[in-house]
Amino acid sequence: MRPDDIRQHNLSLLLGHVHRDGALTRAELTQRLHLSRSTVGALVNDLAQLGLVEEMVPSGGARVGRPSHVVAPHAAGPYAVGVDVDIAHVTVAAITLGGTIAAREVIPTDHVVEPDGLVRLVLDALPGLCAAGASSGRMCGVGVSVPGTVDITTGRIGVAPNLGWEDVPLGRMLQDALPPEVPAVVGNDADLSLLAEHQRGNARDCDDVVFLIGRIGVGAGIIINGVPVRGRDGHAGEIGHNVLDPSGPLCHCGQHGCIETFLGESALLELAGRRGPRTDANVADLFVDARHGDPAALAAVRPAAETLGRTIANLLNTLNPERVILGGSMGEVLELARPEVEEAVARYTFGDAGPGVALALPAFGPDSALVGAGEVAFTALLADPH
Repeated sequence: MRPDDIRQHNLSLLLGHVHRDGALTRAELTQRLHLSRSTVGALVNDLAQLGLVEEMVPSGGARVGRPSHVVAPHAAGPYAVGVDVDIAHVTVAAITLGGTIAAREVIPTDHVVEPDGLVRLVLDALPGLCAAGASSGRMCGVGVSVPGTVDITTGRIGVAPNLGWEDVPLGRMLQDALPPEVPAVVGNDADLSLLAEHQRGNARDCDDVVFLIGRIGVGAGIIINGVPVRGRDGHAGEIGHNVLDPSGPLCHCGQHGCIETFLGESALLELAGRRGPRTDANVADLFVDARHGDPAALAAVRPAAETLGRTIANLLNTLNPERVILGGSMGEVLELARPEVEEAVARYTFGDAGPGVALALPAFGPDSALVGAGEVAFTALLADPH
């Protein structure tokens, strides 16, 4: 490897540590990177000149000797734009190095947004993010989270059934609309949620983990042996369309009895006898009422807990993860009925696959997919800080 390539590699490594962990001392970076103090100092100086990190000298304290400089993401450094596409709204946020959401705009949609409409929404939101204090730095990438199958190499959506999209070249559409120096990256919402949690959240210490997300649909992000599992063309993790009961309700995919016909938010509203439209407010009200002991709301949560436990057990039998993180409505069901979920998991899990598995909530709450979208938008900068 040429010296220039080695230097770029080391710059990338150092910036990655500061991006994931925040402020670190030069001594900590020296230990982590297994480099000399002078080399780390030179790398930090290069990154500081690029406006990516800044140094502070700690003051005070009882320790004797020169304190090690603290290296942190530059407050006015570049920022990424994360976009989370849901059925009822689109969230666009500016995310700084270090993973902080500096500004956001939630754009309600009266109907399912079309791909070209999404591109316009994103472009229209960008000036407002800067005005809201995103950063004085440059935009270094746009990442988009979509509830559908995604070819991550091209950003093409294979199928996003709840959006009604099929074979949509969303990555190219965004790239054509953005300045050429700003890369656009598209990913599946469950995959990006898991990326955020694995990088800096509640899956950080796990090499075998599943993120189960429940919105209007149900999907899973999967990491096995530390490697994301996406399948041949991005369909891995579409567990919402595994059939639980062939005589069950009709799913919009054309099958009967898919998991999401029992666990999706529309199904939960129907189980509670709430005939209004599926909206964020109506779903939130359902879970608030369940927490307050409303009988009809609890009548929806109890069968959902059984189905959720069976779904988790199938994942454990197939993938044998050490942790399952539950986001969206799945997390709400877990919080309201953890004993019932865990009992169903134990009943349907084979052998030793179930005991010891942790069921956890996401560290980023409803923002996991948004933070993950920002994370992939930083990919190019982290790979080559120049």
